[in-house]
Amino acid sequence: MSQRRSKTNNYQLLLELGEMELFLCRHAQPQWVKDDLCVDNPPLTELGRRQASLLGRRLSRERFDHIYVSPLLRTRQTAEPILTALNRDEVIAPWLEEIRSPVWQGSPAERASKAYKEERTRSAREQWNGLEGGESMKDFVARIHSGAEKFLSEHGVYRIEHELPIWHIENAGERIACVAHAGTNSTVICHLLGLTPTPWEWERFVLGHASITRLEAFKIGDGYTFALSPLSDLEHIPKEDRTS
Repeated sequence: MSQRRSKTNNYQLLLELGEMELFLCRHAQPQWVKDDLCVDNPPLTELGRRQASLLGRRLSRERFDHIYVSPLLRTRQTAEPILTALNRDEVIAPWLEEIRSPVWQGSPAERASKAYKEERTRSAREQWNGLEGGESMKDFVARIHSGAEKFLSEHGVYRIEHELPIWHIENAGERIACVAHAGTNSTVICHLLGLTPTPWEWERFVLGHASITRLEAFKIGDGYTFALSPLSDLEHIPKEDRTS
């Protein structure tokens, strides 16, 4: 028992030595379908607006050095209450854009549903191809890893040449928030934790609408590594209003 308690205390001590925090917020519920027709780059639903408002209220208690937003409409509308509460201007980060789906605007919703179902029946390797007419999963994952690497380096964070996920961090105590997407955020998590990419990052890390996921760097040996806690925090949203 004492040995187990000692390990727990050591882990807590490591977390207290954190040098950087990254908050990954997913957008609130979007209106993908209207009148049984697909909507590309959709706005938030009425429920999504409420979720975004609650997210803004929750983050109004936080201090951030930087807040970045994906260029898509659903993330920009989700970020509005956060930016208003913290009196901040919108800063768009294009690399945070979600995987680029086929152009289905105005098509029957059944068409998109059928395409996603068909994709799930493919072999694991075939799923790297993504949906016909859209960005491939392979290209998407590569784009986010490349974007994250450049983004982090601009903030003084870069991977040390090492077989383990060890990072160099220059700006102690920096806190950054990104309002983005399930796919984007999941891929960033994998990038920071040093996990092997897959075509199903969404399924590996299930993130609810308007959720908060936090990554904190802590000192370990010759650099820093990242701890994930919490994943998809939704405590600011009533259970009956939670969606994914």
